[in-house]
Amino acid sequence: MSLDVRPATADRWDDVLQVMGERGDPSRCFCQYFRLRGKQWSDASTTSHRDALRSQVEQGPPPGVLATDSSGRPVGWCAVAPRSAYPRVLASPNWRGGDPDAWVVTCFVVPVGHRRQGIAGGLLTGAIDFARSQGATTLQACAVDTAQTGKTPSADLYRGPISVYLDAGFTELSRTSPSWVLVSRQL
Repeated sequence: MSLDVRPATADRWDDVLQVMGERGDPSRCFCQYFRLRGKQWSDASTTSHRDALRSQVEQGPPPGVLATDSSGRPVGWCAVAPRSAYPRVLASPNWRGGDPDAWVVTCFVVPVGHRRQGIAGGLLTGAIDFARSQGATTLQACAVDTAQTGKTPSADLYRGPISVYLDAGFTELSRTSPSWVLVSRQL
């Protein structure tokens, strides 16, 4: 599938909304889970999550990249930003041992009907290019090793399967469990 992957800028807000959809975790989280901790997360509403992402998109730098197909239809999202933008990443034992100055990929959203077509790989390539263009020298993520976890529900794949990262030149740094694999790539 031919994809155009570009940063999620203010003029693409409607595309972000379309990818997040109206049902499921993305439509409630709006990629705020790793940006909030504790009561900030538990007390926040779906509306506040959406408004926060909109503010991040409008104020910049873009908090992620969007993929569109050859017809211009939005088909995917990947959140990517400096590690310092994610308080939950900074506090999590799953992310320890990584480069404190790295940029990180925290989630992918590929709507039903567009999955299993290589979109996550295209999004990751776009995230690598975007992070590099912003001066990042290292990109990290906590991948899901589906071979170790057995049948993994699609909702649990938001961090991306390890195969997508390995195919993009990432290497494994550590594991805190079979399903949390810290991976890294020098840019």
